Amino acid sequence: MTAELLEPHVAALSVHNLHAWYGESHILHGMNLSLGQGEIVALLGRNGSGRTTTLRAIVGLVDRRAGSITVYQREAIGMKPHLVARLGIGYCPEERGIFSSLSCEENLMLPPKQRDGGMSVEQIYELLPNLAERRRAQGTRLSGGEQQMLAIARILRSGARILLLDEISEGLAPVIVDRLFDLVIRLKSLGYTVLLVEQNKYFAQPLADRFLVVERGEVVMQLTRDELDGNAAAVDRVLGI
Repeated sequence: MTAELLEPHVAALSVHNLHAWYGESHILHGMNLSLGQGEIVALLGRNGSGRTTTLRAIVGLVDRRAGSITVYQREAIGMKPHLVARLGIGYCPEERGIFSSLSCEENLMLPPKQRDGGMSVEQIYELLPNLAERRRAQGTRLSGGEQQMLAIARILRSGARILLLDEISEGLAPVIVDRLFDLVIRLKSLGYTVLLVEQNKYFAQPLADRFLVVERGEVVMQLTRDELDGNAAAVDRVLGI
């Protein structure tokens, strides 16, 4: 089933009672979340709360997981990571994974396409013109912001329509954070679905449609954008602000 055929009430991504382990460490304790097509949902929480593990568990990058993960109504809990990717999920890790010995364009072209509908290199350069200007620059010569944009661009080329973005604003200058903000807004207008891990509540608040506050491997609060302001004190206590 493709994203374009989904009924409005059907979740593009649904996670139910998700548990995840690294070795003997039990990190997720029954995560529940769902994203509608074209929705942006932010996971807020302290470091160690289970937000990144949630993204990794969705794509199968944990030692063991249990529960249910459906992607466009297909059960993915038993799938290997490369098969999850073929369902239309792209994961952008916090460490970005740029190969320093390859040029910007070689990094962009390296991952294989997973399904139809991905952006062409020309479309990506139109969306992110700074990458076009730096297409021949080595990975080591790209700024942190350029590396972050490149990491997202690789997913767009793969054909993924559900984007799992981990701390994309972390450690970047405000002007670059603003560009990333505009990029996510643009992707939403193009129909992409985004699950965004953020510790920076102020970056996520204007972006997301809903907010899930995570503590000890489970969702403890679920809020709309309007409700986030009304519950700011409670959210800040969980975030340690």
